[in-house]
Amino acid sequence: MLTTKVETFSNYINGEWTESVSQKTFANINPANTEDIVGNFQASNEEDVKQAIDAAIEAFPSWAATSPSKRAAILNKAAAILEENADALAEELTREEGKHVSDAKNEVIRSAQTLRFYAVEGQTFTGETFPNDDPNMKVSTEREPLGVISVITPWNFPISIPSRKIAPALITGNTVVFKPSSDTPLIAVRLVEALHNAGIPKGVINLVTGKASDVGDLLVTHPAIKAVTFTGSTAAGEDIHSKSSFTTRTQMELGGKNPIIVMDDADVEQAATLTVNGGFSLTGQACTGTSRVIVLKEVKNAYVEKLIEKTKALKVGNGFEAGVKIGPLANAKQLKNVLNYIEIGKEDGATLVYGGEQLTDGEYSKGYFVKPAIFTDVRPSMRIAKEEIFGPVIAIIEVNSYEEAIEIANDVEYGLSASIITNNLKTAHQFTKDIQAGTVKVNRTTTGNLMNAPFGGVKRSSTSTFRESGRVGLEFFTQVKTVYVGY
Repeated sequence: MLTTKVETFSNYINGEWTESVSQKTFANINPANTEDIVGNFQASNEEDVKQAIDAAIEAFPSWAATSPSKRAAILNKAAAILEENADALAEELTREEGKHVSDAKNEVIRSAQTLRFYAVEGQTFTGETFPNDDPNMKVSTEREPLGVISVITPWNFPISIPSRKIAPALITGNTVVFKPSSDTPLIAVRLVEALHNAGIPKGVINLVTGKASDVGDLLVTHPAIKAVTFTGSTAAGEDIHSKSSFTTRTQMELGGKNPIIVMDDADVEQAATLTVNGGFSLTGQACTGTSRVIVLKEVKNAYVEKLIEKTKALKVGNGFEAGVKIGPLANAKQLKNVLNYIEIGKEDGATLVYGGEQLTDGEYSKGYFVKPAIFTDVRPSMRIAKEEIFGPVIAIIEVNSYEEAIEIANDVEYGLSASIITNNLKTAHQFTKDIQAGTVKVNRTTTGNLMNAPFGGVKRSSTSTFRESGRVGLEFFTQVKTVYVGY
């Protein structure tokens, strides 16, 4: 039998690709075909993290003193490398994460654009000068880098999320220790490779792979860590936040239970399309994904009919296949979690009107595939209406009024993204005031955000300290020094 040798990838510490002190590795599995091993990666331990932090500490003074234009040149060159290799990188990303190859390529390109965005914005990010009554004194502020930053990222957008954290950290003069998800370490290696090939000095960016349980605490508790930026589950974010020193900044972008409200004047065709795009694209594995639909009684039946019709048309399969709209879930744990919630929904009395079963025949037999699920007769108190599922499951709640819809929409612990479908401008405007969410949309999906606009949640979706993305994304990585100069 012909066998293909599986490549082993290294950590990146102090400008060198190196094996873990543990001398152990773990396999990265293709979720569409569990017999396909994408690669073996370093099962790092705290000694590896310590070495990475030491390298970042040593590199910080020189990098902080490097001119912004030189930092920007490295980001721009790394962006060009990503763009030049976008097709190959997209294929690797699809192999390890499962999303369709076209979505993977878009993510790689967006990541390059993010590097370029911060290369520009970082060169104009300055302090202020303040008027005062002393004609012989100048009062101003300067923005300084913090020091060593821990970047801890998830598997669902495994290059775009790291890019929007690492790029602003680097352009403002910080050094970075980067810990990606163990489900998607290869694209993280490729991002760091791009920075390495772009000429980034040793120690400025460091990569350690492995389980959070083996390396996570030191990434948060080491006294040299000045800030931790994390995207992932609310439970993990709370754990990181609680373990951090009060002198360590934290930026936690966490879970969501994002609603779309469908008003009685809505175009149900548009509403169904937006729901499918927001709830089932990326196999529902987006923190901003649509998981609740709160629909007015008058249009509920017509809306549900359209939603089922459009969902039936979605092709589930391998992300390399043409026409596939829903890929596999990212791992066995995700599959189990989604299937468990589908059973919970049925046990609690919701009506499963479409999908919800695991696909196991033929091409599906080696992957983590599930047919997207639609529930009706959902009560707001049900677990499928309250808890984040992070999969292709939509719960439909019928209401009698806008006021009832808002009450239900806000009656969850999360507040990340929300949308309303309406043709009434007054209702749309009121919604933007009433909804408790960090990202609010009208006649658009709950998913997606501009790289030049702020992103983040409220309530338990975020620490609500510093926003990501856009120009404000630079603020988290700098501290303000106020300077009084008399002459």
